[in-house]
Amino acid sequence: MKIAVVGTGYVGLVAGTCFADTGHSVICVDVDAAKVETLRKGQTPIYEPGLEELLARNIKAERLSFTTDLVSSVHASEVVFIAVGTPQGEDGNADLRVAMHVAGQIADAAKKFTVVVNKSTVPVGTASRMQAEINSRTQVPIEVVSNPEFLKEGAAIDDFLRPDRIVIGATSEKAKAIMGELYAPFVRTESPIYFMDPRSAELTKYAANAMLATRISFMNEVAMLCEKVGADVDAVRKAMGSDKRIGHPFLFPGVGYGGSCFPKDVKALVATARNQGLDFSLLAAVDAVNDRQKRLLGQKAKAHFEAKGELQRFSSIKSYERALHGPTLPR
Repeated sequence: MKIAVVGTGYVGLVAGTCFADTGHSVICVDVDAAKVETLRKGQTPIYEPGLEELLARNIKAERLSFTTDLVSSVHASEVVFIAVGTPQGEDGNADLRVAMHVAGQIADAAKKFTVVVNKSTVPVGTASRMQAEINSRTQVPIEVVSNPEFLKEGAAIDDFLRPDRIVIGATSEKAKAIMGELYAPFVRTESPIYFMDPRSAELTKYAANAMLATRISFMNEVAMLCEKVGADVDAVRKAMGSDKRIGHPFLFPGVGYGGSCFPKDVKALVATARNQGLDFSLLAAVDAVNDRQKRLLGQKAKAHFEAKGELQRFSSIKSYERALHGPTLPR
């Protein structure tokens, strides 16, 4: 199958490379000409175990190429993935301007039936919004599909090639058939493909990340209680996790969740609920606990250096936070 992937960030590059490695012809598109040139040489702008080897192999086999030319890429492809950033806005909502702009460009360029797959993490209703934008710009039949990613940094290649499940939100049988064929090589071990409507697919990604974030914040609350009553949180965690209904993953206490997904996805889901007139108080509490956990680390660091008579190294929580977000911690 001929595929275009718009955006060569973490998600787009991993997806494009893995699709190429299963025999598809993939064109990855990016507006950054310098980045495209680097990728053409087989050099990756991100580190992910196994990615550079897959990249080099598929470029050599001429199954994977890179370009800044979106129009010709759309013309040459049956399926176009949108894998651009959707950063968090000041109100917690995802910023869809780039994603919507790309959808408009695809509409302007398309000349035949095309499946446009939203791989970016987007709020519920985005596929409908994109479909309306595309329909307003072209008479060419185009269907927008939601296909959220569930990749872990450091294990993204394995997650893509051997997924726990694949979620596809589509409205027509034709789009479902195309997406099923596209993902067939990844479900030979009987991992399920869940076909559903686009809104349910969009919400699935947020709900999954929110649940994992909730487990982390819950365990940090338990850790605080253990500290107060003299219990061993590690013993509690192990015993809890042995319950098959709970399991061990994401039950480790620590400084809270971070990274590129959990913080913005939790806030985006809270914002989505707020936009619908709902108070997602549980998830708001998860976010508050996570924020407090980071401040708690600062307080513990301050107390540690104060006890050693080195308080000047961390004279306040703010100085700790500045050091934490700087290039390196002071030594």
